[in-house]
Amino acid sequence: MKTRVCIIGGGPSGLLLAQLLHLKGIDNVVLEKHSREYVLARIRAGVLEHGFAKLMREAQCGERMDREGEIHEGFFIADAGQLNRVDLHKYSGGSSVIVYGQTELTRDLYDARERMNGAVIHNAEDVQPHDLTSAAPYVTWRAGDEVKRIDCDFVIGADGFHGVSRKSIPRDVLREYEKVYPSGWLGVLSRTKPVSPELIYARHERGFALCSLRSQVLSRYYIQVPLSDTVEGWSDDAFWAELKRRLPAEVGARLQTGPSIEKSIAPLRSFVAEPMRYGNLFLAGDAAHIVPPTGARGLNSAASDIYYLYHALLAHYQRGDASGLEGYSAKALARVWKAQRFSWWMTMMLHTFPGSSDYDRKLQDTDLAYLFSSEAAMSSLAENYVGLPF
Repeated sequence: MKTRVCIIGGGPSGLLLAQLLHLKGIDNVVLEKHSREYVLARIRAGVLEHGFAKLMREAQCGERMDREGEIHEGFFIADAGQLNRVDLHKYSGGSSVIVYGQTELTRDLYDARERMNGAVIHNAEDVQPHDLTSAAPYVTWRAGDEVKRIDCDFVIGADGFHGVSRKSIPRDVLREYEKVYPSGWLGVLSRTKPVSPELIYARHERGFALCSLRSQVLSRYYIQVPLSDTVEGWSDDAFWAELKRRLPAEVGARLQTGPSIEKSIAPLRSFVAEPMRYGNLFLAGDAAHIVPPTGARGLNSAASDIYYLYHALLAHYQRGDASGLEGYSAKALARVWKAQRFSWWMTMMLHTFPGSSDYDRKLQDTDLAYLFSSEAAMSSLAENYVGLPF
């Protein structure tokens, strides 16, 4: 098999790039380790930048997002039992975010790939890129007992943090930066009316909590837990009781509870790999960088990678201009590190960490007090939350 672009990873990043390239006549193949059902069972982010939404529309995948997604012009931060609103529209110069679940977004991309007979190969085992620094790279994988091969011009590694793509870069070339936090987020998805029309980020002495939503009948809630905790150790009743403790009384009083549809614990990690290019291999999304979900930057950072890659590949194939490919790593990393800073700041300001000193907690108090007393600080938060320009 031969194609121009071989994309490793059938999550939203890989599928979005495949769809965009296909529409421009650039043939590609997506290799995904798992089944489509497995990929769609993963419950992830739900806050999208308008830049990401624009890409979805360009990929002819935005119709349901525009119909069912919710425009949010602000969110709340709860502290000491009080709710304070962050007016994104006011402080970002008129912008907002779209609340639309990653699972639904991925389903839209899969449906589009099917409509266009896009090449997505599932259950591809033992995927391995080869000859990445040559002019003729190729990728092998196993289907049952048979080893198959794709020859290509470029390999895109969009296969996540645990994928093979980043590991294909020699250790003496790759540099990794990492911060592992001592906590995780226990998340519950429930068929209940959201407790708030906008997200609530709650700081509490017992730990952080987040009230989010996927629709007006589907809620997503999180509480900060120690990394040693397990999903099995948290019953639904225990989760709802703990969530209610961490919310202001007025919010807890209207919280609707119900059986969990999905329950999982996501560890908090900040991670960046440099460079994001090695020969004709280009990393995108979680394969190159991870952020704590506090600032809603994870999926949106992946979208900016895809934006840069898409336009770089277009320039290469349509005009013979390789400058976008040559500058991809530096350009993508410049935006990635800004997202890292913002996610780290939000995480450190709103979470309670074991071993924190009284000094640390007073700094958190001061950070929040300054935020709501300064239009400049509020503008900085809003600018980053709605998304920096590509």
